[in-house]
Parts: sequence; structure tokens; C-alpha cells
Amino acid sequence: MNLTYEALSQSIDTELKSLYLLYGKEQYLIDTAVNKIKKKFGERLRGINYILIDETNIDNIISEIQMLAFGYDKKLIIVKDSSLFKKDGRKKTGTPIQEKIAEYLKENINLIEESVILVFISSEADKNIVFEQIEKNGIICNIEELKPIDLVKKLKQVCNLYKVNVDPKTLNYLIETSGTNLQNLMNEIRKLIEYAGENGTITINDVESLAIKQIESIIFELTDNLAIRKIDKALEVLDNLIYQKEPLQKILITLYNHFKKIYLCTIAMGLNKDIIYSLGLKPNQTFLVSKYKKQSSYFKEYEIRQILTALIDLDYNSKNGKIDIDIGLRSILCNYCS
Repeated sequence: MNLTYEALSQSIDTELKSLYLLYGKEQYLIDTAVNKIKKKFGERLRGINYILIDETNIDNIISEIQMLAFGYDKKLIIVKDSSLFKKDGRKKTGTPIQEKIAEYLKENINLIEESVILVFISSEADKNIVFEQIEKNGIICNIEELKPIDLVKKLKQVCNLYKVNVDPKTLNYLIETSGTNLQNLMNEIRKLIEYAGENGTITINDVESLAIKQIESIIFELTDNLAIRKIDKALEVLDNLIYQKEPLQKILITLYNHFKKIYLCTIAMGLNKDIIYSLGLKPNQTFLVSKYKKQSSYFKEYEIRQILTALIDLDYNSKNGKIDIDIGLRSILCNYCS
């Protein structure tokens, strides 16, 4: 059975099932669901009625299911970061361990329901033979990163809990600044809540001053300054990235990917193509379309190609020891602004 995250949460509140697969990119929500299962399960004693399994001891899973939890009615087994849900596209069958566990789940579901709460956790899950058995006999929930509108609701709920005021515009700015990863956003909103205090208000200036910016957000800022030929500001943004100990190679790659998306956006608009598809944006990144469209209007198509070529040449020459990346990046920015 496949459930949404909300339905999963309600199901756990009502009654624990014996078989779960929780997978996806939003680790914060996955951890929240697992903690909810642990709390509902009750007292846990590691090695007795609470077992953790990963790729290093995955062969123990069947023996752990079969072994009674002395003094307890059931055993909670959590299987994390295993290779059980990877599918080899070249093969129609699973790996030996996948086939073994899939067959065991099929033949022993009654035993599992009587004595075990079995929770599989994975960042990705192909619909292989293990997946199919869990789908038939348990609960599956794909927990992907939330869209901005849902992130705003979640962050607003946290602020309300601590009696701190904040408007949607400020929360959207926080998302644009700090990214869409919920764990990062929770860390940032808690910091802002602490700063504002009970009955206080979180402002955009607070976000600007206190929130940690993701490198992608900073690259947007650098590009804005580059577009209006403010080389001193563009270099200041670069210096700040270096001061924050961002590797120069990462800055180079991120800047290249950013201008590549600006170029693709320019081409897509010229051909009347779908920008979201052309840029390969995820559902929770669609808010970036307006930002890429705005920045694409700053540059002529040939200018973007020149910048991309310069960045490619810098990557090649730096790897061959012909130029330092730091000097090369500054040279590219200065050449454009001149």
C-alpha cells in the first residue's frame, strides 16, 4: 500500500503496521516518521527488541526476524542505507540477497506481523522484487522534498508554536536564500525564532543578517552584480564565498552550471519551450524560473557563450597547472565588466 506522508503519519498514530518502506530525498521528514514509529513502539532495548541493520550486516536480517525478543512482545528492526532497493537494469532478477529477502517476506508475512515491526529506510527505491513484496504486505511512502508553498506552511507552523510572527514573503525569501532542504530550513528558522523572541517578528533583514546562504543563492547575487558591471561587488561576493571556505573548484563548477542554465533559459524562451523542463528543475525548484528569466535578460546570447567558454578553459588550464583558479575567476569577472 502506498501512502502520502500525511496519511502515513495518521496511520502511525492509529496503529503500527508490521512492514514499512520509507524512501525519498527529504531526510528530515523521514527521520520524523521514524521517530514517531519509535515513540509509538515504546520501550526499546538495543540488541534485544531494537535492532539496527545496514549494508554491513544485511545478511543478519532474517535471523533477527526469527529470534525472539525475550521479555517483549515485538521487536523493532530498522534497516537503513542497504542495497536492497537498487535495481540492475541489465538483469530481470534481483541479487541473491534481494531474492532471499523477497522470498522470506512472501513466505513468512504472518510471522512478521506477529513478532516484528520492520522498517526499511532508503534515499532511493526502485520497484524491484523486495519493493513489490513490501507493497503487497506493508506500507510504502515516498517522501520527497516539499514544494515552497508547503515549506512555508511547515515553517509558519513552527513559528506559531513559539509565538513568533513572520509573513509568507519573509519565509519565501528564507527558502530562496537557504535552499529547499527542510533540515537546513529548520535549523535556520530556529535560529531566527531565538533571535526574534516570543511575540517578536522575523523580518527579511533578519534573514539577510543571520541565515546561512546556500552557494547557489550567492551565485545569483554574484551574477546580478556582474550584469550591472559592479565588479567590486561581484568580487566581494566571490571573496565571501572563499572566506566561508567554499572550495574554489566548487565555486567554478557552480558558476558554470549557473550560466549554463541562464543560456538554456535564453534558448528555451527564444524557441517558446518549457523552461522548467529545459532547465531540469525539480517540482520544488519551479520558483527559480522567474529568477533565471530575469538574469537571462541581462546578457546577450553571445556573452553567455563567451563566459561559458572562459569557465571551461579555466577548468582545463587550472587542472594542467597553467593558471590558479582564484586568479582565473577574477580575470573572467573583470574581463566581462570591462
